[in-house]
Amino acid sequence: MTTSTAKPAATGRSSWLPMIGLFLAQVMMSFNVAALPVSLGGMVEDFDVAPTVASTTIVVYGLVVAALVMLGAKLGQRIGWLLIFRIVVGVFACSAILMIVSPAVGWAIAGQALAGAAAAIIVPSLVALIAANYHGDQQATAIGSLGSARAVSGVSAFFLGGALGTLVGWRPVFGIVLALAVLILIFSFTLTSVPGDPDITIDVFAAILIGIGIMSLTLGFNNLNNWGAFYADPAAPFDIAGVSPAPMLIVAGVVLVQAFFMWTRRRMAAGKVPLVDLSVLRSSRERSAVYAMFIVVAMEAALNFTVPLYVQIVQGRTPFDTALAMMPFNLTVFITATLVVRVYKRYTPRAIGVFSFVLTTAALIWLAYVVSNNWETLPTIFGLIVFGVGQGALVTLVFNVLVTSAPKKLAGDVGSIRGTTQNLASAVGTAVMGALLVTLLSIGVGQAVVDNPRLPDSLVSQVNLDNVNFVSNDELREVLDTTTATPEQIDEAVRVNEDTRLTTLKYGLLLLAALSATAIVPAGRLPNYRPGEIPEDTYGEDR
Repeated sequence: MTTSTAKPAATGRSSWLPMIGLFLAQVMMSFNVAALPVSLGGMVEDFDVAPTVASTTIVVYGLVVAALVMLGAKLGQRIGWLLIFRIVVGVFACSAILMIVSPAVGWAIAGQALAGAAAAIIVPSLVALIAANYHGDQQATAIGSLGSARAVSGVSAFFLGGALGTLVGWRPVFGIVLALAVLILIFSFTLTSVPGDPDITIDVFAAILIGIGIMSLTLGFNNLNNWGAFYADPAAPFDIAGVSPAPMLIVAGVVLVQAFFMWTRRRMAAGKVPLVDLSVLRSSRERSAVYAMFIVVAMEAALNFTVPLYVQIVQGRTPFDTALAMMPFNLTVFITATLVVRVYKRYTPRAIGVFSFVLTTAALIWLAYVVSNNWETLPTIFGLIVFGVGQGALVTLVFNVLVTSAPKKLAGDVGSIRGTTQNLASAVGTAVMGALLVTLLSIGVGQAVVDNPRLPDSLVSQVNLDNVNFVSNDELREVLDTTTATPEQIDEAVRVNEDTRLTTLKYGLLLLAALSATAIVPAGRLPNYRPGEIPEDTYGEDR
């Protein structure tokens, strides 16, 4: 049994007023990210650029956050969490102003780079400020609210972004981000101050290693579809002996991250201050929490990629329809992430974690069985709700376990690990799911066409099957109208495409279920006792 070192919960309950500001900070970051895809059409029209150029705003934000979040944690410890929190929220406000007034796409890209740099410090500061302002059950609830904030901001961004984009344009969407930043600054004056330590040194070499390493991994995974999973596609910026730069960046990123860990361990052994204190990952339960967090976020990203893919691309519907399709899942995640802390007194993290992964596995298997080309059937909604219950419980649980295993002085380090894990997992989940679905679709379409006597070779030779992707029925008909296909052959090709798309979706969900099932193993290594609050400065003796 592990010895708890958490101090007893405070007898009096703290005001939730400070938490409103921290909750809104998480909402602000998540809303900004969710608003970018909704705004792409408006930016393309406003700036007269290609969609790929406008989407650079999304890539730049993610890259900057992932690269700087560990450095941001150390800056917060050195300067003081409350002071730097106010500074970077002000920087985020400036990024929103840049988005609102930007005369060219370069200004918008710069705005998102600025937002990413600010978010890299906000992410770890949230954990440190929660540790300073709340204790006991309130602390667990506060930590859980960060997970629910991501869900509610995603839904609101789709609805508000879609409505504003339709009625008045994309720029007012970032007026909401600006308003949130102002509110956060006001609420920040209710937070307890956390003094900095000017004697803390920053390991610049480690910051460079992990920054470039995470950027390489993120860029590599994000471009598996665009540049090629192995062989270089025409869109790839370069190739080496025909090999795509995407896998090469992933390999380079893995090497650099390993070099970072080696350098950090050597620095800690020499008694020097590391960029991130690896003692927060000292025990198997903490490493298991990180593995579980990675899988949880990757599954969520994969599902958030799959549903819009089918609703918008395959069915040809709007972002508003996508928000409606995802509503059961997002609302369930929000509610569960907030309420799951109430069962901590009765069940251990290990029991909750294993049960939740069993739930997500069962939900994904159910979805693979009942899903059709319409996401709005009752069996599909039921599956999304069940998956949301498991996902919401896990989002709060694994973060809570990781936070409450580390001393309060290392809360910023935990926050930076959380930010790095979530950014990388999101990129991996989206990219791998995309590459997987496209590969399965290509194989399925190729096999179906070969085995179909109603689609002759003379017709197949007029269609590029080497670049199969998800398209709507209308788009497929437009392509086939340029060939010698008869109306009957076009109808047959559309039917084949519909069947193969649905089969691909089912296989993708089953593979996600397999990933969820494998996560039961690390969940079984989570602590077998009720999570307490963030300890002060020491670990339990039995690690």
